[in-house]
This record gives sequence, structure tokens and C-alpha cells, in this order.
Amino acid sequence: MTRLAQFRPKLLEALKGYSQLRFLKDLGAGATVGVVALPLAMAFAIASGLKPEAGVFTAIIAGFLISLLGGSRVQIGGPAGAFIVIVYGIVAQYGVAYLIIATALSGVVLFLMGLFKFGNLIRFMPVSVVIGFTNGIAVLIATSQIKDFLGLDVQRMPADFLGVIHAVIDHWHTVSLNTVYLSVFCLILLIVWQFVLPRVAIFKRITSIPGPILALVVATFLTLFLHLEIATIGSKFGGIPSEFPQWVWPSFSWQSAQQLFMPVITISLLGAIESLLCARIADGMIDDKHDPNQELMAQGIANFVTPFFGGMPATGTIARTVTNAKSGATSPVAGMAHALILLLIVWVAAPLAFDVPLCALSAILIFVAWNMGEWRAFVHLQQFRLPYRFTLLAVFVLTVMVDLTVAVGVGLTTACLTLIYRMGTLIRCDTVIKNTHTQAHRLHGALFFAAVQVIEQLEMDLPDQLLVVDLTHLIYLDSSGADALRNLLNSCHKKGMRCVLCGLNRQPLGMVDRAGLLQLGSKDDVLLHWEAGLALAQSPH
Repeated sequence: MTRLAQFRPKLLEALKGYSQLRFLKDLGAGATVGVVALPLAMAFAIASGLKPEAGVFTAIIAGFLISLLGGSRVQIGGPAGAFIVIVYGIVAQYGVAYLIIATALSGVVLFLMGLFKFGNLIRFMPVSVVIGFTNGIAVLIATSQIKDFLGLDVQRMPADFLGVIHAVIDHWHTVSLNTVYLSVFCLILLIVWQFVLPRVAIFKRITSIPGPILALVVATFLTLFLHLEIATIGSKFGGIPSEFPQWVWPSFSWQSAQQLFMPVITISLLGAIESLLCARIADGMIDDKHDPNQELMAQGIANFVTPFFGGMPATGTIARTVTNAKSGATSPVAGMAHALILLLIVWVAAPLAFDVPLCALSAILIFVAWNMGEWRAFVHLQQFRLPYRFTLLAVFVLTVMVDLTVAVGVGLTTACLTLIYRMGTLIRCDTVIKNTHTQAHRLHGALFFAAVQVIEQLEMDLPDQLLVVDLTHLIYLDSSGADALRNLLNSCHKKGMRCVLCGLNRQPLGMVDRAGLLQLGSKDDVLLHWEAGLALAQSPH
């Protein structure tokens, strides 16, 4: 029976020897991340078809729970760009009530994945699949921001990529030039602030101010100073409430909720993959090792609790986690501090968000999407073999054009088939002795369902008296391989000749025993060592 994962948050380990100096470092890192998280949380919520406070409440509640219960020292949880497309689709098709149900159910799935140690498996997601859907999500995020970036007058944007493009073309005549000017200004400001000014010595200190906050402040000031008639958080959503969210129980029917199966699986897979990839990146930055199963259980609890307080799906976030690590965080206390600081900001500064222009948030998200994608992977595709290229491009195209779940499913299937094919070609059969009366062969590799043709070839060319097969270097044997060996033994017995299988190691021997091959003939013929089998083949008959 498989042992369940132990529930042991990383915080318990991190607090050993905890000092006042470390607390001050964590507090400073938490304050920095809190400031960075505010505009991103609002932008992700708005892009998902929700009110801005949904993102803020998610960053507060889920961010606190993930740091408190998670398996990484510096992981920061909250709303993420990976969920924008799926959340927008659920809200558009079913409504917010069903988003609450889907998010809570995905929390249950994530917790069970961690409890049954699926975290160790998700870490081995093929790179081609990860890059393909990450770049695809980045394109979808950027596409979803075209409406606010251009100030288009579209009452309801479609959820799919082609629908968005079609809507933009149909409403191109409603472009707001003031909005475009401010959007482009914010985007250029972010690019210069992150990539240009840090290279100039005299500007290095001021660039420690988070770029998204600077863009929001400057855009808000310009909107008020120039009296620009553009959409703001206040004009569209009425601002952000300064009180803590209340418990909400959604009204829904189980018949409709059954249609959420695929969205729940999508949210769960995306949350698991995103959080564990983020945790791996964080490990490299702080020279630590996260617990993937504990991280999934924490993500599950956070996603189960958060939606009932007006939140949205949450996962580990790369940008905020990297900011946390670079800011000197030493423990999950920094992530908990970031959530509490965000809560303080909401209480004190919520009215200031009234005049924040939506185009500034769209510019921030387009900038995030660009940084999120691994675009150089497309340039370097020619360096890889056809299966890798096909998998990456297929996942990318399907993510953009069809569906995230379909894309990941197709990508994993393609990667598995490629692996099976390559493993099947790695098995090698070396002929040691071959004449009319006797043959001796040595197998190397794994004998499984995709490699049984090696045994079938031996069966087609049997000697008159003795066949010796050395399995000392056979590292794996599955039921199909055992069945192929059974057929080989039966063919030898029907021909009235002797077949000897030598040097079976532990796993192949266990499979041979369970398959009942030891009862087909003499046990000595199966348990014989290779040296004895070779001597038998070399002796005169």
C-alpha cells in the first residue's frame, strides 16, 4: 500500500533558529512583494472578467495560507496569469457562482494530489510541454488585454483567441487615442525601467522601486492632471472596497456543476505545474529544496478556502517569488507578511485606486506576458529533433487556438509516445554464438511492450538443440516482455529443443516468477548464471 505524504509545512523547519535579524529581512521582503503584488492582483482579476478586489483578496488569503502551509521557503502564492483564460471562460459561460465551485473543487483535487504524492510526478513534466503552454498562455494574456490597451468600446469580449481577434477587428473604429497614448507610455516606461535604467550606474538605486507601481502612479497622475476621459477602476467597478470580504455560499445546481469537470481538472493541473515550476526556480535562487507534495496540499487548502471569500484560483507566482527571494527573504514569514501588508494597503489606500486607468493595468499585463514567455525557444527549435519541435509547437498552437486542457493532454501524449518509441529502439541484442545447433545471445536495455520484436526475431530463427539468452543487462521487464519470453519458451519446447534464460536480476526475475515462466520448464534453465549458460552453449552436443 502506498504511504501518504506527511503534512509538514516548511514553516516549521524554517523557524528553527529564527532570529530578529531574519524577521526584519522577511518583513522587508514581504513589504516589497506586497507593493508589487497589488497592481498584478488587480490586473489579473480584471482580465479574468472579475472585479479587481477578487484578485486582491486572493493575494491576501491564498498568499497567507500558501506561505503558512506550503513546502517552499520563499514561494509567494496568489492570482496568476495562467488562470486568466480558463477563469474568464468559466465566468462568461457559467457565472461567478460556478467559478467558486470550480475553484473549491480544484482545491480538493490539488490536496489529494499532494496527499498521494503526485507532486513528485508533476516535477517531471517534459520541457517541450511546459514551454509550449507557457508561451501559449502568454499570448492569450496579451491578447486579452487588447480591448483595454486600445480603449475599445466592446460590451463583452469573447473568451477564445479567434473571437477576441474578430471582436477587435469589428470594433477597431472605437479606438481611443488618449487610451492608446497612455498605454504605450506605460509600456515604454516599464521596459525602460526594467531593462535600460539598471544598466546606468546612477539610476540603479531608484530602479529598486517596482515598475508596476511606478506605472500605476504616473498613469493615474496623468489621467487626473490632463483630465483624460478614459476608463478607470472607479468608472467601471466603482473602486475597491476597504473592508474584508464576507463569507459567500453560491447558488448553483448540481446538474450544471457537473459540466465543470474539465475546468476543474484544468485549474488543478495548471495550478500544480505552475506552483512546482515556481518552487524549483526558487530553490535555485536560495539553495534549498522544496517539498512538492506539501506545496500541493497547501495550494489545495488555499484554493478551497479563498473562493468562498470572493477570491479566484491561486498558485505559486514566478514574478513575486523571484522578487521575494531577491529581496532577502529567509522563510515563509516573508510571504505571510506580504499578505498582511496587502491587507493593510486595502484598508488604508483603497480609495486611491478609484482613478487608476485600466489601460495602465493592461500595459502591465502585456509586459508580464512578454517576460513570462520563453520566446528564444522558438528560435532554437532547429537544434532539436522533430518530436521535440512537434510537441512544443502543437502545445503552443492548441493552447492559443483550442483549449489549455487539450493542449497539455496532447503534449503529454506526444511526449510519452516519443519516449516509448525511443526506449523501444534502445534495446540491443548481441549475438555471442550462432550455428545450426546452438545460439547464445545477450540482451541490453528494457524489454517492454515496444521492444518485444527483439524476442520475436529470435523466435523466427531457432537453432536445432539449444538457445541461451543472457538477461544480466536487462534492467526492466514488463508483462508484454514476459509474455514474449513465454512464447519463446513454448516455441522451443514445441521444437523439442532446450531454452535457457540466464542472469535474471531482481525486477525481471520477479516478473518472470509472477508470469509463471518458472513452471514452464526446469527452474535451472531460468535461474542459470550466464557463465554456466555460455559454457553449456560452447560444449559439444
